[in-house]
Amino acid sequence: MFPIYNEPSFSGAPFNSSPDAAVAPVEMDGVAPKGFHATSVFPEYFKIGGQVKKWVLLEESRMDCVVVVRGEAKLEAVEFRRLKRDDLVVLGRTEDGSQGIFVHDDAFSMEEDEAATLAAGNLFSFRSGRSRETAFSRDYDRLYELLRLEKRCGGTVVWVMGPAVAFDRDSRDAMTGLIRKGYVHALLAGNALATHDLEAALMGTALGQDIYTQENRPNGHYNHLDLINTARRCGSLPALINGELAPQGEGVSDGIVHAVVEMGIPMVLAGSIRDDGPLPGVYADVYEAQDAMRDITRRATTVIAMATQLHTIAVGNMTPSYTVRDGKVRPVYFYSVDVSEFAVNKLHDRGTLLSTSIVANVQDFLVHLNKNLD
Repeated sequence: MFPIYNEPSFSGAPFNSSPDAAVAPVEMDGVAPKGFHATSVFPEYFKIGGQVKKWVLLEESRMDCVVVVRGEAKLEAVEFRRLKRDDLVVLGRTEDGSQGIFVHDDAFSMEEDEAATLAAGNLFSFRSGRSRETAFSRDYDRLYELLRLEKRCGGTVVWVMGPAVAFDRDSRDAMTGLIRKGYVHALLAGNALATHDLEAALMGTALGQDIYTQENRPNGHYNHLDLINTARRCGSLPALINGELAPQGEGVSDGIVHAVVEMGIPMVLAGSIRDDGPLPGVYADVYEAQDAMRDITRRATTVIAMATQLHTIAVGNMTPSYTVRDGKVRPVYFYSVDVSEFAVNKLHDRGTLLSTSIVANVQDFLVHLNKNLD
């Protein structure tokens, strides 16, 4: 089961005597008033006036936004670029409740063994970081259990992937298996992941290299460009997959993108200044891509990010440590998987205690998951 949410009590000091959270109107589109309150990854409550003064939870948050009050008691986390003139923005830099703002940074109960360690004062230990020497067996077991629970309880598991997932036959097959088993509910990636997965489907290569033998094919460096060109001629990825413009109607019959499109799973491909082509459907505007990604992350209950440092950090910054489902607050789990210790620990430093880092080759990680789930 999920950790228990420690509902804050607002009956005692300083909450019972604190004023309403101060607000001020936006005077210029895209510019917050001076003294604005910036959101964190933690649950945050605001004392709001109106007919009934009460502490209101910001239900859909993301880090580094401002809080806009809609109506009497509706709160919205808004990026600076989306602020409009006359929006009422919450002001204040005191987060202990005394000024109508409370950041709940101890929201979820620790597991018994972790709590006992802290209570005993055993603060010194070896290998307390996450590195190639860390034992990850328990992390894997917890992840298997979590994904089964998410599937059973209707959670939303969002996957963030770099192109390395498509560079290997076994990892590509394993990811396809996880999609078809129902453990993938949204996919966030870039142009490269989709390009090389589709290249593998039609040509058996990724960047011209056989995805099983790693042998370079003659003129293989053209393969991904030919794939992109064909996709652009088709006009869309579904058209490419269905073979609408291919000779004899030959389309794509396997792989990650094929499974996602066939099963109707949301996919956001965010463009990059490094992109070739890009494929049709890739977001060329970075802020349109961010909006599309946030539409997905605001529904996420678990995020698994693999082998893509910048994309992982971007998604980590827009994903809070909690979500509200059926009126109840529950944690959002975030996993970062990379062969680089620096990459996984970079995300862990973003401020949430519910981020788990696993130092592993992404191919091995996915094959383990697929074999141990269903």
